[in-house]
Amino acid sequence: MGCKEELLIEKICDLYEKISSLESLKPSKDVDMLFTQLVLTCIPPSPIDVTKLSNTVQEIRSKLIRLCGEAEGFLESHFSTLLGSFENPLHHLNIFPYYSNYCKLSHLEFTILSQHCTQVPTRVAFVGSGPLPLTSIVLASYHLTTTSFHNYDIDPSANSMATRLVEFDPNLSKRMFFHTSDIFDVTSALKDYDVVFLAALVGMDKEEKVRVIDHLAKYMASGALLMLRSAHGARAFLYPVVDPCHLRGFELLSIFHPTDEVINSVVIARKFSKSVHSVDHGIGSRIFPCKCSEIQAFNPLNQLNMIEELAVEDHLMK
Repeated sequence: MGCKEELLIEKICDLYEKISSLESLKPSKDVDMLFTQLVLTCIPPSPIDVTKLSNTVQEIRSKLIRLCGEAEGFLESHFSTLLGSFENPLHHLNIFPYYSNYCKLSHLEFTILSQHCTQVPTRVAFVGSGPLPLTSIVLASYHLTTTSFHNYDIDPSANSMATRLVEFDPNLSKRMFFHTSDIFDVTSALKDYDVVFLAALVGMDKEEKVRVIDHLAKYMASGALLMLRSAHGARAFLYPVVDPCHLRGFELLSIFHPTDEVINSVVIARKFSKSVHSVDHGIGSRIFPCKCSEIQAFNPLNQLNMIEELAVEDHLMK
């Protein structure tokens, strides 16, 4: 590891110590300042491979991701409550400081999704929608304007706040639905969705993430698409990484690593048909060469601001 990477990790670990000593992670001057410093530190492209870090740094990373998740939950609850005080909450979404990032990420995800959908999805599920379901709102408002969105969250208060944002909108109130459920209790209903989005913070470590993905693989419809959010380089100190080998039961289509202010990488995979999965013998995910050619021309934002990661398996199952 080079000196530059060592200094970066040292700075991240120092910020972790400061964040972990805070009395509360609810929005405040100190919380906002420290997390802004953390994000600005982690955003620049970095060759860091978090899987190769020391056990001590790995432990700090795991704890930091959970602290980020907790702080993000408080931030979304705060702004959802504030937005809910307006007569027309959807007219004021830009008061959320990261709204433009969500718009860019949603546009990116929609464009990637469009490369692999033969028709507009009728029903979409978002797992881990939270109190401020901006991805569903942006997609439903600007990109998938006839699609029904079923948002799943384990927290009833989060769904209550989220419902308030859309309940008086004559359009979205008819297409946005909120379900208070642990995703592991959702089984046959998953077969009803053409696309399932999995929030970045559902499954905060590898074991949790794999367990969720395995559950989705078991119950999603054959051919349905799974959209996941991952992280790359130093950004993996903010969010969990989805490794292609985690996608058992899915055909990996592509992974995109933004290098601008959009933090999350985007992973898209397709649920294997039963006939393919039955002979896969637990090998995991695959990506076929024909899919690569479809994605090569894709340029959703700026080709210079994107790193495209595509893997082609040398040997395909016959």
